[in-house]
Amino acid sequence: MDQQTHAFGIDFGGSGIKGALVDLDTGEFASDRLRIETPAKATPEKVAAVVAQLVARAGLGPDVPVGLTVPGVVKRGVVHTAANIDPSWVGTDAEALFAERLQRPVAVVNDADAAGLTETRYGAARGQSGLVVLTTLGTGIGSALVFDGTLVPNSELGHLEVDGHDAETVAANSVRERNDLSWHAWAKALSRYYRAVEAVLWPDLFVAGGGVSKHADKFLPLLDIATPIVAAALRNRAGIVGAALLAHEKCPRWDSNPH
Repeated sequence: MDQQTHAFGIDFGGSGIKGALVDLDTGEFASDRLRIETPAKATPEKVAAVVAQLVARAGLGPDVPVGLTVPGVVKRGVVHTAANIDPSWVGTDAEALFAERLQRPVAVVNDADAAGLTETRYGAARGQSGLVVLTTLGTGIGSALVFDGTLVPNSELGHLEVDGHDAETVAANSVRERNDLSWHAWAKALSRYYRAVEAVLWPDLFVAGGGVSKHADKFLPLLDIATPIVAAALRNRAGIVGAALLAHEKCPRWDSNPH
């Protein structure tokens, strides 16, 4: 298998850690998706052990790079926030930890950033010039900025202030579910959120991701915003594909015997 067109992507989520080999020419899985339950206390070391199991099961060649999503801010491989994961991730050099454990190149990326890049290269925003803003509408609101195909990482737009509140506390899909809001009522809150983003960024396209995107026909037509908005196309594959893509683009070849 040609390492120039394939990489292994891993999506670290709250309930499962999932991985697959990705054909980077097409954005499709080149192997079956593998999944292992996320450990109850998902510390970096415990997650690294699960990731090592996934990579071993996949039977990868020694030079195939691995990409991993993390639900937190990642700068130069170091995790800086841990809102929904174990606090021990903060300050962890995740790229160094996983590269050492796996003995191969590893890239670590924010989960929403991975999804945003995937949708721009292969999905709903393919061919779109200018600024694309992807939002993942779930427990919170994740975001990704992609300008002319280049990722601008760690945007964290779910924490904009909207009506005096942190945006994700009033507009996330979890708020709709918890308060049993109608699609119309939620669309009003979501419109206020997207208008706040428009006021500071003036994007060319919004992409709505997250699990609720499968119901896009129920709420996207109700939004009162100026920017075109479309539903994400790759949905639950986006994290794996984006992680693999970043690994391919950023990882040097691993040299286990440097001179």
